[in-house]
Amino acid sequence: MNFVVLSSSRGTTFQAIIDALKNTSLEARCLGLISDRDDRGCVTKAKAAGLPVRIVTKKKNEDREDYDRRLHEAILELVPKSYKLPVRPRPGGQATSSTVIAGIGWLYMLSPWFVSTWKNRILNVHPSLLPKHPGLHAHEEVIQAGERESGMTIHVIDEGLDTGPILVQKKCTVSQTDTPETLKAKVQELEKEWYPRVLQMLHTGEMKLP
Repeated sequence: MNFVVLSSSRGTTFQAIIDALKNTSLEARCLGLISDRDDRGCVTKAKAAGLPVRIVTKKKNEDREDYDRRLHEAILELVPKSYKLPVRPRPGGQATSSTVIAGIGWLYMLSPWFVSTWKNRILNVHPSLLPKHPGLHAHEEVIQAGERESGMTIHVIDEGLDTGPILVQKKCTVSQTDTPETLKAKVQELEKEWYPRVLQMLHTGEMKLP
């Protein structure tokens, strides 16, 4: 299995994926990184690892689908030639190769066109136990709700907000002294452990996409 990382993040979880590639506990092939800005931490980490990087900056007032079509073309630039024909969809068709998109802290909600084109091939990691606390402020919401456990969810992206099929969930405790920052650190430890493992399980066939 090939995968392309789509990230706007500092690269904490991405670095765990890079480390897993280096120690061969992750045997899938990372084709590179797509990011929206060249000053992102994930970009620095990708370059340090020798991975190809494509920067696709969103233009002011650019339509979501127009932007995602440019993302799609950037992804195809990273896909080996032998995969390009099956990946490039016919009008109204879907991408059908073994290439998966691994989303990590992507800033923008993906358009229905992009989700349909890469149907059941886009992963995301979300810092809560979905369906609880979707969206951008999961840690704050968990603390405010007084919940005693949280965690992370790796799921397949669909057209909703953090609503796609769940692949794995892992929990951590929330103490009375936790802040959003300390809870984030706990959840990131789970992400760092499990995102590479999920990619490896998809690669070996131990886990299946919908």
